[in-house]
Amino acid sequence: MSAPNLFLVYVTDAERSTAFYSDLFDMKPMMVTPRYIPFEVAPGVVFALWSGQSDRLGRQTPRTSEIGLMLPGPASAVDELHAVWTAKGATVVEPPHDEVFGRTFVVADPDGNLIRVAPVD
Repeated sequence: MSAPNLFLVYVTDAERSTAFYSDLFDMKPMMVTPRYIPFEVAPGVVFALWSGQSDRLGRQTPRTSEIGLMLPGPASAVDELHAVWTAKGATVVEPPHDEVFGRTFVVADPDGNLIRVAPVD
């Protein structure tokens, strides 16, 4: 069986979200279309923004997820990234704090999708 290799984040404004994620993660998309913007995050692994709609999956359908970024290094690396992201204007949902798995914080993208930073497991 193959492992998952495409992770979609639903967005309402693809252009705004592309700018947000490009700046936040300091990466460029593989390509840009009006509704689908993929970023290669590892060889063969894609994180993509998707604003497409279908007859069965409309705006009223709840979509919940949390994007994770696991950082190597000490707990201070989490605090340092928090400072960088807040300077970029990221909306902080949970400020840095200690959890059972280590130091963490959560920000939200323009659509309210959550992005958690934590140490490498």
